[in-house]
Amino acid sequence: MTIIENTVQISRPVEEVFNFLADMNNHQQLMPENIYNWSSTRDEARFTIQNMAKLAIHISERKEFSEIVAVPSEKAPFEVELKWVLEDGGNGSTTAKHIISADLNMMMKMLASGPLQKLVNHETEKLKEILG
Repeated sequence: MTIIENTVQISRPVEEVFNFLADMNNHQQLMPENIYNWSSTRDEARFTIQNMAKLAIHISERKEFSEIVAVPSEKAPFEVELKWVLEDGGNGSTTAKHIISADLNMMMKMLASGPLQKLVNHETEKLKEILG
């Protein structure tokens, strides 16, 4: 299993960060420009990654104020889990860690690791930009 992650500090309470991330409609704001054909509900998102694949993911687990897990709702090119882990940083701040776990063979790992790391970095930085 390939684990790709990034962590940011957000100057907002953990409840506020959790509520933002718990709604898939908000995730479009976190996506890079190469994501298009976005459609979403509170629990599911469908989108196309330019030159790669169409994906449909849904939130499979919400642990109040600490964790949100999303997995493919349709067949994906490889097994993948997208997780946000939140910790109360004190003084109204939150530590947000975005983790992608992907079951990649060696060839896929060479092709996908870089783009997946860029995605994780982009999403965490956008979260910080949007929520402060």
